Amino acid sequence: MALDAAKAETQEQQIEKRETRAEVRRLAGLTVFIAVVTVVAVLIAVTLYAQDGDAFSSHGKYSLVSPSGIAFSDFRGYEDWTVASTARTEQVLKVIVANPTMIMAYKAGVPGNGQTFPDGSMVVKLQWKPKKSTEAQFDVDVPDTFSQAFVMEKDSKRFPNTGGWGYAVFNYDPATNKFSADQKSLSDCGNACHKAVKAKDYIFHPYQMR
Repeated sequence: MALDAAKAETQEQQIEKRETRAEVRRLAGLTVFIAVVTVVAVLIAVTLYAQDGDAFSSHGKYSLVSPSGIAFSDFRGYEDWTVASTARTEQVLKVIVANPTMIMAYKAGVPGNGQTFPDGSMVVKLQWKPKKSTEAQFDVDVPDTFSQAFVMEKDSKRFPNTGGWGYAVFNYDPATNKFSADQKSLSDCGNACHKAVKAKDYIFHPYQMR
């Protein structure tokens, strides 16, 4: 009887060990599965961000390419670039921002020092339709509806016939919350207009004092 009891206890212990090992393997497999799913999710998120800058806020704009071949993605991150200047017409309010390469050139004295902006310089003119402020206690126009991003980038090899600058226009439609490449941007202001300031390397606006 004692021998049978010992055998039964041994068998029970072996069963418990097998069950424990099986549970460990199950938990290990579950951990690996969760890790793989997490990695895949992160990779998908990174891919979406890389393709569109910010998949949740860029409205698909970074997939756009102008008729002249300028990609909106070339200007990725312009939302946070430094303001160089502003402008105002009867129809639009404009804020001109420039990338770090161009800001450094501005601060070095370009174009007033006779030098030109280096390749890689980029500028974006952001345009809003204005409206009268209903909150300020004085007469002031403030931005209303965003309408357009007019972009310029310096690349002497790509744009040798226009002073090294490439131009494009990307319009924004508030009704659909979408951007689109302006199909008429080749005939937009662009180089034909900027030739008036050729002596300033085709740039109208200086870096304003602040």
